[in-house]
Amino acid sequence: MTKHNNVVPNGHFKKHWQNHVKTWFNQPARKTRRRIARQKKAVKIFPTAGPLRPLVHGQTLKYNMKVRAGRGFSLEELKWQSQECCLGRDTSKLLPGPFVAGIPKKFAPTIGIWVDHRRKNRYLESLQANVHRLKTYLNNHVTK
Repeated sequence: MTKHNNVVPNGHFKKHWQNHVKTWFNQPARKTRRRIARQKKAVKIFPTAGPLRPLVHGQTLKYNMKVRAGRGFSLEELKWQSQECCLGRDTSKLLPGPFVAGIPKKFAPTIGIWVDHRRKNRYLESLQANVHRLKTYLNNHVTK
């Protein structure tokens, strides 16, 4: 005998009703599995965690031999062309091949590239390394 004001249990089910019901209990797990697969594919194409950051050296004597991820690319790295835009630098140490990034500073954050307008490039080697990093990222960029 049921107590209180409940619905009278009168579900008249067939014997094998479970075979004819389509459930979506696996929908959240499938969503997670697809998201993880997309992330793995993006990492395989270009390994980075989050938006692309430049490679910089630490500042003090203790840490200046270590390379770490910086805050953002300098404006010079975003617009740097091969020998024409060296701004009075010694062009004899340039790596072979064209180094053209040519990314507008307002467009860069929209494609996952961080920009730091305060950063200055003091060494040609780090400038070339970061421009090469930008070019590799743009060649392998996957739009979501």
